[in-house]
Amino acid sequence: MDRPVLGISLMLGFCIVAPMGDAVAKLLGPLIPLAQLLFVRFAVQAIILIPLVIATRRHWRMRGRVLWLAAIRTGLHIAGIGAMFSALKFLPLADAVAIAFVMPFLMLLLGKYVLGEEVGIRRILACVVGFIGTLLVIQPSFAEVGWPALLPLIVAVVFSLFMLVTRQIAKETDPIGLQAVSGVMACVVLVPVLLIGGMAEVPVLQIVVPNQQEWGLLLAIGVLGTLAHLLMTWSLRYAPSATLAPMQYLEIPVATLLGWLIFRDLPNTLASVGICITISAGLYIVIREQTVARQMARANREKARSPA
Repeated sequence: MDRPVLGISLMLGFCIVAPMGDAVAKLLGPLIPLAQLLFVRFAVQAIILIPLVIATRRHWRMRGRVLWLAAIRTGLHIAGIGAMFSALKFLPLADAVAIAFVMPFLMLLLGKYVLGEEVGIRRILACVVGFIGTLLVIQPSFAEVGWPALLPLIVAVVFSLFMLVTRQIAKETDPIGLQAVSGVMACVVLVPVLLIGGMAEVPVLQIVVPNQQEWGLLLAIGVLGTLAHLLMTWSLRYAPSATLAPMQYLEIPVATLLGWLIFRDLPNTLASVGICITISAGLYIVIREQTVARQMARANREKARSPA
């Protein structure tokens, strides 16, 4: 049975926790090499979720097609988080999060051209408007830092593909079991990367010895990332995705507040206008999806009532 208040509360928790994890990553970016940061992030995820999977006797075993898709999904997860952590070294927190919110538009286009889903002209136009808003956010950052301002776009592309793969196996896997396995897979991938990077003396692949404060932040980034995923997963158990989707845009004002409190960063006027346009276009798509879903449901009910 749906419990929308609980679902909305859990999604609100996600919108607070996820930017907190990004803020910690921004703090650690200049101090800890990227590969080591990613390894700890996924290792903590595995350490938290494996006991949970065992205790609740969740399904986690995979084989054949599902196993291969889970491995591809893990690779995309590593790439997406790595691109976001890299972007946060150069961009204000709010800008990086806002640019990455081009993902819903990309998901809509992938649904149309890859999965063959029906997408109307109004939603395509909303995608165009949303992308224009994203470009307005990118422009001042690009003028200041150059190509790293495009990293959140890479995040959006990678996570769109990540969600596309997740759709293919969602009905065949338990979400928490999948994340536990993904944490283990990521560690298996990243350990040799760290070893080879250390021998080759590649800066982003080096291993450093954190101090006590850095260890605390490293553990926090793993805990916050895992908790954010669990909050989103649990929210979808208690409320429909159509109800929760508009709330995800709360991440942007939360990221703006955290960016100001911690780093004294605020989007400039052009970026603020772009953020407003992106949010408006995204909310239009969400509302339009809800309208189409209701129309289809009404049509199906009328068809079911009509005599054969």
